[in-house]
Amino acid sequence: MTQQVTTSTEKVDVKGRHLVERVKELVHEGNVRRIVIKDSDGRPVMEVPVTVGVVGFLLAPTVAAIGALAALAAHYSIEVERETSDSSGH
Repeated sequence: MTQQVTTSTEKVDVKGRHLVERVKELVHEGNVRRIVIKDSDGRPVMEVPVTVGVVGFLLAPTVAAIGALAALAAHYSIEVERETSDSSGH
């Protein structure tokens, strides 16, 4: 049985005040590899690699930075890169 790991990308639009809570939800889902926060013009303003080591060590300062970012503008989009496992060869 072979397990193949692939990635998919999803875009989520959020208002500034919901940015922090949405990022926290995404991180706790567990299959997220990278989060890119973009402003209303589509320009990346923050990129967060999400790995097991980073989640425990850097989550608090990263969330604080995202909170400060959320106060600056009304609309953001979050680009989420997810890791999915496909099993083949049943």
